[in-house]
Amino acid sequence: MLQIGMAWQRELGPCIVATGPTVQPLVERLGLDWTLLQLGRGSNAGVIRVDEQPVGEDDHLREFFAATRVGAVETLRYQALARRQDLLFEPERVLADLGRIIDAISPDRVLVDHVAFGARLALHALGVEASSIVLGHPTACPSEGELYGLPPVWPSSIHPAPDELAELTSICATSTADLTEASNDLLDRLAPERPRISDLTSLPGSPTLYMYPQELHDPDRALPTGSASIGSLRRQDTSTPARLPTGDGPLVVVALGTFLSARDDVLATAVQAAHLGGWRLALASGSTPVEQLGEFPAGSVVAEHLPQVALLEHADVLVTHGGNNSVTEACAAGVPMVVLPMSTDQFAGAAAIERSGLGVVLDPNDLTATDLAAAVSAVLASDASTRVDAIADAIARDGGPSRAVRAISRL
Repeated sequence: MLQIGMAWQRELGPCIVATGPTVQPLVERLGLDWTLLQLGRGSNAGVIRVDEQPVGEDDHLREFFAATRVGAVETLRYQALARRQDLLFEPERVLADLGRIIDAISPDRVLVDHVAFGARLALHALGVEASSIVLGHPTACPSEGELYGLPPVWPSSIHPAPDELAELTSICATSTADLTEASNDLLDRLAPERPRISDLTSLPGSPTLYMYPQELHDPDRALPTGSASIGSLRRQDTSTPARLPTGDGPLVVVALGTFLSARDDVLATAVQAAHLGGWRLALASGSTPVEQLGEFPAGSVVAEHLPQVALLEHADVLVTHGGNNSVTEACAAGVPMVVLPMSTDQFAGAAAIERSGLGVVLDPNDLTATDLAAAVSAVLASDASTRVDAIADAIARDGGPSRAVRAISRL
């Protein structure tokens, strides 16, 4: 979203960013104004470490990571059961805080993260028409017949049992109903003149923006009226990294995102696969200590955080958890993927990559180094690079922050 803010400031005028305090230095470093709006218990301004979270949130993260090691359904089940506390945090306080911000600033336009449900509810209560942006896979904004947190489609390598899927469906339906009931309770108490909400999780914006390439979207899946796909919001960093992996094999970037870099078992398997496949390895270790990952191939580049956008300009394959930011950055750079989905909308996103021929999907909880090395080889031998290059061209022609600014300014 900061990319959109900078584009707005360049093209149309001042932009003020409302976030929690940990993001303030980054916002101000980019030349944007900042104001405080705390929407959750935890903080996410880079690599996520359990021991740096507030009391309570640390245990929550430990339980989440444990669930990912069990499998897809257990992870989604855990997230659904925690949703009321996670996604609608202190709604009365958020309404009061956001009301003061709106009164003080009188903004011409407002852009809100679709899954910042507390802020979305507050804006609805205040009668402020806002644009929203879906920063995850488009299924993060459920279409008719879908439930938030329940993948409408799964990649071929992950097969939930029918009874597990039925239970997950029931839990997701209940969590959505709980969010909606809590939302309407707040409206009845604090903004009775405002319309009640039928489903907070699918509430559209004016317009709804999708950080996702149009070419990857299922054409049979309906989107809200007036919505726009803006491709990628990758950071503007295409300089050569300080050091590239050396050697003769394919350059493979392994990155599991800010949260899931805690999966040391998956990262260690990737290191073993790099030996088998003769990769030039660039690996983001995140919150996992590098000494837990074994011996790296000679010439590897390993760091807590890598300049991913810059590295993708040189990469042959990205091994990823399937987070939408990484997926869209890879698409914009024309890099095919091996996807290891673990939570939330990553399963639907992985299925779209598989359907579009942009890569291979493996189950991270049934992963061997041999499987991963073979998957990278299969991607390199396929036409995935040609397919993703075509999407990169489309994103370059008419995507990104400037397209978002145009859509928002038409409100």
